[in-house]
Amino acid sequence: MPLVGAASLSTIDLRSRLLESPGALLDTTMDQLRTLVLVHEVGTALAAARALGREQSSVQKQLDTLNRNFRQLCGEPLVVKQGRGKNVLFTESGEAFVEIARNTLRDWLDGVHESRRLRGETITVGTTRFTLGFLANAGEHVAAEFAERGVDLRVTHLRTRELISALRTKQADLVCGSVLVGEPGENALADVDVLEWRRSGLSLVTNLSTGQLPNRPMLASQLHSLPLVIPASGLISGFLRGWFGADCRGRLDIAAEIDDVRYGFDLLRSELLHGCMIVTRGVGEAADDGRLPEGRGLRTVDLVNDVGPRMHVLVGAFTRRGERQSYSADHPLNLLWGALELENAKWKSGEHQPAVAM
Repeated sequence: MPLVGAASLSTIDLRSRLLESPGALLDTTMDQLRTLVLVHEVGTALAAARALGREQSSVQKQLDTLNRNFRQLCGEPLVVKQGRGKNVLFTESGEAFVEIARNTLRDWLDGVHESRRLRGETITVGTTRFTLGFLANAGEHVAAEFAERGVDLRVTHLRTRELISALRTKQADLVCGSVLVGEPGENALADVDVLEWRRSGLSLVTNLSTGQLPNRPMLASQLHSLPLVIPASGLISGFLRGWFGADCRGRLDIAAEIDDVRYGFDLLRSELLHGCMIVTRGVGEAADDGRLPEGRGLRTVDLVNDVGPRMHVLVGAFTRRGERQSYSADHPLNLLWGALELENAKWKSGEHQPAVAM
């Protein structure tokens, strides 16, 4: 007769262990685990109490209970006091159980969030700064129904380079912003559904005089002649790699690298340097017509690609491919998507413009 399979033995063994679990372990609560992790993060019971909005004595009581229970379970306490004002010392067992507690709480929180998300009780939307106004307009259409149904709408700020990855990792259910389409060897939209708002290219925002940079479209092949302000990574970097290759920075005059376009505007307006910042055309247009106060006093010049593959900025809303179709029509994700479609139609018909640039 064949032996019982390993999987069966494992299941039976786990069931037996669960039934025989020691009382000291079963008495441990998630609140105690949270306190343990927090004390590990901030160092002292006092700091943890402040973060939790509790009395220090309450936190210390939880630590004492954990120490007593785990001394019984594994032979040593989890934490040891080091004296007034000093961080507590975590024993070897304490360090191990902190990691277990952290993972346990993370798994439960993720599980609860995923359950609520699938049931339509919460939805997380990621947006860049320049598409927040468009999302806000769409949100007005669903706000009353979301409030009546108790839908928890969470909005998180994302940078352009984070948009699609936030969908893939389920940090967001829907994102609004810009992606680069057409970069050689890449298909950023292979696994997403797209609500396209517009396609465009790039512009230069500059504090150079018209004598140094005339008011006419600039060719990409002429960029090497200008001092440039560019982002350290992201969409603009993708354009430059596609046009000039992996060593694009060595072929251009990079006057400054920035991590935030607002800093680039401030830098040009300060006149600490004179040059051109490469931006998406939507941002350039908004700066030019006054919708973007940071661009006041600067000029915008269109940038025309004449050197590399055809690439463009696609601005829109994105969700995981096929996910909306798996939900009912009144699921919050579908309702918000419909509101975005309505705003898109109004914008394209000229009925209104987004509150902020795209």
